[in-house]
Amino acid sequence: MKTFKVLGGGCRNCEVTAEAIAHAAAEAGVEIALEKVTDMAEILGYGVMSTPGVVLDGEVVHAGGVPRADQVRAWVCD
Repeated sequence: MKTFKVLGGGCRNCEVTAEAIAHAAAEAGVEIALEKVTDMAEILGYGVMSTPGVVLDGEVVHAGGVPRADQVRAWVCD
């Protein structure tokens, strides 16, 4: 199972990013764990200065805006 964390303070872009990941997983029939991280110290601990950020299995794979749909699908399906 893949583990995703969406890093951000809860802004609309962070919500859209989390929804996109959940939707892509549901479409692909892939089980994931999805967590929203709003604690700024934890976010900065990942080195993310611009949100939303996405962490996949402990590694930052995206930061600074809503990821493209094809990116999200690749994270979920690869």
